[in-house]
Amino acid sequence: MKRFRRHGQESHRDKLKQELYQFNKTVEHGFPHQPSALGYSPSLQLLAIGTRSGAIKLYGAPGVEFMGLHEENAAVTRVFFLPNQVELVTLLDDNNLHMWTLQAHQGLSELLEIGRFTLTGPPGAPPSVTRITAVLAHSSGELLLLGTEGGHVFVVEVPGFRELEDKNISLEAVQSRAPEGRRNLESVEDLQENPLNPRQVLVGYGRGLMVLWDLDVKCAVQHFMGSQLESVWWMPDGEHILSSHSDGSYCRWMVNGEDTQNEPEKEVPYGNFPCKAITKIIQLPTTRGPPFLIFSGGMPRASYGDRHCISVISGKTHVALDFTSRIIDFFVIGEGERQKGNPSALVVLVEEELVVVDLQTEGWPIIQTPYLVPLHSSAITCSHHVSGIPLKLWERLQTAGKLQKTHYSSKPWPLIGGKNLSPDPPQRDLLLTGHEDGTVRFWDASGVCLYPMYKLSTASVFQTDADLNDNMNQGLEGEWPPFRKVGCFDPYSDDPRLGIQKIHLCKYSGYLAVAGTAGQILVLELNDESLEQSVEGTLVDLLQGQEGFRWKGHARLEEREESVNFPPGFQPFALIQCQPPAVVTALTLHSEWKLVAFGTSHGFGLFDYQQKNTVLVRCTLNPSDQLAMEGPLSRVKSIKKSLRQSFRRIRRSRVSMRKQHTNNAAKLQEINARMEAEALQEMELAPVQRKIEARSSDDSFTGLVRALYFADSFLSDSTHNTPSLWAGTNGGSIFAYTLRLPPTERRAEEPVTAHPAKEIQLMHRAPVVGLLILDGRGAPLPEPLEVAHDLARSPDMQGSHHLLVVSEEQFKVFTLPKVSSKMKLKLTAVEGSRVRRVSVAWFASSRTEEYGENGLVVLTNLGDLHVLSLPHIKMQVHYPCIRREDISGIASCVFTKHGQGFYLISPSEFERFSLSARWVVAPKCLVEAPHQASTSSGKHHKSRAQPDGVAVGHRGESEDGGKIKKNLSSLK
Repeated sequence: MKRFRRHGQESHRDKLKQELYQFNKTVEHGFPHQPSALGYSPSLQLLAIGTRSGAIKLYGAPGVEFMGLHEENAAVTRVFFLPNQVELVTLLDDNNLHMWTLQAHQGLSELLEIGRFTLTGPPGAPPSVTRITAVLAHSSGELLLLGTEGGHVFVVEVPGFRELEDKNISLEAVQSRAPEGRRNLESVEDLQENPLNPRQVLVGYGRGLMVLWDLDVKCAVQHFMGSQLESVWWMPDGEHILSSHSDGSYCRWMVNGEDTQNEPEKEVPYGNFPCKAITKIIQLPTTRGPPFLIFSGGMPRASYGDRHCISVISGKTHVALDFTSRIIDFFVIGEGERQKGNPSALVVLVEEELVVVDLQTEGWPIIQTPYLVPLHSSAITCSHHVSGIPLKLWERLQTAGKLQKTHYSSKPWPLIGGKNLSPDPPQRDLLLTGHEDGTVRFWDASGVCLYPMYKLSTASVFQTDADLNDNMNQGLEGEWPPFRKVGCFDPYSDDPRLGIQKIHLCKYSGYLAVAGTAGQILVLELNDESLEQSVEGTLVDLLQGQEGFRWKGHARLEEREESVNFPPGFQPFALIQCQPPAVVTALTLHSEWKLVAFGTSHGFGLFDYQQKNTVLVRCTLNPSDQLAMEGPLSRVKSIKKSLRQSFRRIRRSRVSMRKQHTNNAAKLQEINARMEAEALQEMELAPVQRKIEARSSDDSFTGLVRALYFADSFLSDSTHNTPSLWAGTNGGSIFAYTLRLPPTERRAEEPVTAHPAKEIQLMHRAPVVGLLILDGRGAPLPEPLEVAHDLARSPDMQGSHHLLVVSEEQFKVFTLPKVSSKMKLKLTAVEGSRVRRVSVAWFASSRTEEYGENGLVVLTNLGDLHVLSLPHIKMQVHYPCIRREDISGIASCVFTKHGQGFYLISPSEFERFSLSARWVVAPKCLVEAPHQASTSSGKHHKSRAQPDGVAVGHRGESEDGGKIKKNLSSLK
């Protein structure tokens, strides 16, 4: 009987776990890392981006997102949508073609791979024969034309990937009719279809010959003899062709069937000096004015060869859009349902961001992107998530953010494909990211799209070296070329001391605390009006005059003495400067008590930001902690500091140093993402080598403060609760102070005092990662002002309270006020698993509104997620989440209050995950086939979308499994 009851209890517990916990990686926020290809479907109004890691991502209307991943770890070089269909084709740099479809399943679309194909030449043929260099998705939706490095054009039927040998355009057939002296054609550079006659295709070869080929007659209709070719564009009237060339010129050709047409007079947009190649060119007519001529490249080689530019010319208006990273590709969106009307927007994919230019508004302003925002415009240094933002605070943030975006176009987002079927978010959530340039960015993290709401800059408070290059690319009147800097990606920081390391926002009061790399802590308040003021700093000496220590790190930031004009939004009113100016490693704010606590590697302090005076200073430095006196920017010497300093010197000394911009930026972001994790790792042994064992008090960084916690609990006796501050260090020490707060009516005059109450030393001296007090019901104490806003019930002060100490190695519960050990749970010490992040989350049941449980969410250095029950500290679930080698991903992880989380999978992307069975934010969208799709294209649509999503084609084989045979007898 007893055994039966236990079995029933276990099965009930398993069912409850299924109701509460479920692990999913749900959506990726931000800009795809290392994009390599761009595609667009005018009929679906969807954008596709391929990356160097083999990912393919589709975007439409906000909330409409899809992602696929090729099995091969190869870069996507081309992306093409089949016209008027829901299929697209990708080409990888391993020369394989893959077909994908958006298949509807239970009312939602899924991106599935349904076929793959590899060109295979005759035995003994060189690889260049089948190396694909150009792809044309024919307007019929049933053919792909594949131009190769060897000069051949293969015609392949889709979706079956069956080669139509009788339609191939062989190199020999072209050479036999080519003009004298043009027999060495080189590779196929571009393929274009006649917009008025789908039977005609223009084949452009590298040496400059362009051949107008009739697919039905199977012969050349006309030849155009130009110079070294980069791209071709068939104008919508069908009568003219543009070609761009490697010398920075372009030519205009007449399609009249007369063979052979010599090269017309070249037009060189940027002068008489040698220019770089124009890599892509298009021209589109308008009904309201002159046509738009748009091309990439063509800059004067000597003066501006390192610029990344797209030129837009319409009548007398000429602008060279100057981007801060390499251009991948671009396209133009037109008006009307078929997107063939007047050009309305220019969409440019560069290596670090997506920029959309409004071509219909005077001045051609930028359209704000609702997704694909470059999170890494300055390298991310920390993150902070706040759930359930009150409506008033949300609206005030929105208003302040709109004032910062007046330079954007008022036109709506032009990509509107698909239907977003996700329900409205149940609450308003904020994700705050701190950056190396001293900014804090506020993101709407309520739904699928991580939308930028507001940006706070702290640099104006301090005296820093002015950025001399801020305006270096702004177009000046009469300047040639007419540059205009566009985009927001700018990874350089003039002073890395500005970097934000810790953030704490109180959503009820509107108070915000941010702390930086040089020991600076700013307390800010939300203000709807602009304000001109100076911010007076308070110096806090954490060494408290101890002798024998000399700071070898960077100097502190000096605050500005003159008044600064702060725009509406968060405005600083108090500045605390730690001395020595080391990185702030812990920060917490109590808005009800008007106190902020902060800690570094030298100690911690408590500051009353209402009276603007220091309440408490405690030095935690050991005599052996000499390494802590060197500072992070001097400790991490080698490549980290030298790279950053080198970039700053280069940027100041050379105005147009752009050539190595992208590589340097990527290295710099990776370095900054790893700084926090590596600083902690320097004081630890390899995880697989160390079990739980006592650490020597001589270990370095034992005084580093890892956790700070405010609580109203029992420290002196079990009958009188009192406000308190708790601090935990890297050496396993815990300090508790009782706080005396004057009555509300005398709060502004009487000082707050702090008195030592408890001091705990963990036996193994393991670093303290988190501190938490549980009330008489075993529930965590509510946040400041949470009870006052009726969003949490008052804590139970009748039963005994317990202190939960989370160290890197175990979870230990102490009774209060005696601080006697009650229970503990070790964390798989044999495997070297250690706690990196910890947070309390509320797991609501997915089946009933009434039930839920508090849980302790834990991330380890192995990338595993654990959920522990409260107050009994029992393991509930365990999921692998992040690769153990991904140090920066683990260091960047942040949890939400409802069992979700974010971590950086690249310098520019957050991966979002959920541990809750109820709180899940994931794309739910539907893309329907265009109504214009022909019956013939629709009749085989079902056959190409297999229900299980498994690829139906194989490498080197057609869909029916037969081998593809090539007819290249001339090469044998």
